[in-house]
Amino acid sequence: MHGISAIPHKADHLTTALTPTAPWPQIAAMFLFDLTGDTLDFDPLALLLAALLLDAAIGEAGPLFRYIPHPVALIGRLIAFLERKLNREQRSPLDRRWRGVLTVLIVTGLCLAVGWGTAWSSHLHIAGQVAELILLTLLIAQRSLFDHVRAVGLALRDDGLIAGRRAVAHIVGRDPHTLDRHAVARAAIESCAENFSDGVVAPVFWYALFGLPGILVYKAINTMDSMIGHKSPRYHAFGMAAARLDDAMNLIPARLAALLIVLASLFLPGGRPGSAVATVWRDARRHRSPNAGWPEAAMAGALGLALAGPRHYAEGLVMDAWMGRGDPRAMPKDIRRSLYILVVACLINAMAIAATLVANLHFGG
Repeated sequence: MHGISAIPHKADHLTTALTPTAPWPQIAAMFLFDLTGDTLDFDPLALLLAALLLDAAIGEAGPLFRYIPHPVALIGRLIAFLERKLNREQRSPLDRRWRGVLTVLIVTGLCLAVGWGTAWSSHLHIAGQVAELILLTLLIAQRSLFDHVRAVGLALRDDGLIAGRRAVAHIVGRDPHTLDRHAVARAAIESCAENFSDGVVAPVFWYALFGLPGILVYKAINTMDSMIGHKSPRYHAFGMAAARLDDAMNLIPARLAALLIVLASLFLPGGRPGSAVATVWRDARRHRSPNAGWPEAAMAGALGLALAGPRHYAEGLVMDAWMGRGDPRAMPKDIRRSLYILVVACLINAMAIAATLVANLHFGG
């Protein structure tokens, strides 16, 4: 009788999970997984911190994807397939809009299922945790962003304008042939700021809230926005749902990214944190995107530059507002300074996750 009574029942597990000191990821895991059987007791934030460290060390492990497709590439193939099948030019804008909604539902539904299944397996077996860690590392883009932006700075400094244009074409959607030396540098810095939000802060934010299903759904929506969320005649109606949903999901992460950039500028020699705050307050809402202006304005103020402004895209000239009142004549040295801020901001981000993990272990244990 003593041995039987010592075995914790599922109701006892549930009561323990719902105590005020239990960390949120464990509560979510309880409702999603523990009601189906015995689970491994671990804090998903530990996987997140490990993924941040792995990504910083090895990046996307590029050679591996000569043999297997990257998860985001698989999502992109699915989006491209559905777009070809559903986005027919002869259909009305309303019909194409609803077909875009259907595309969003299909893609996010599949990603939600894959994320839930992988996360469920990670609560049952160590192999599932390894799979979740690998996926999580691939869905965070700290090292990749650093490498791509750095490549633009090196090309522009060492090989001139043509090489700089070729390098920046890999990370921005604007027409590189319209860019002079300063515009190439600005484009790299703007990409550094905006993709810090989209590629680092937002994935971490959605994983911290909802685990692997959250980050996979976010990456799916963000990929759809980049592929079909344009205002061109072909995509305006079909991609409207994806674009609006991406705006909503980046609402909080973009503001967090701006805050991290401001904090990182405190450690930049010659950084201007006060100017960064003032520029965000004054200019962020003037950007044509409801979210991109926040990290871009913070970076512009921190570096004493003017970013954004009029830019040429495939659909034509976009008359965007300037972020910042500094010098628009950005140089390769300014790209290096933006990378300094990026590295420090990523460190602060990782430290925040580590602090939360320690608090969870202390108060939840």
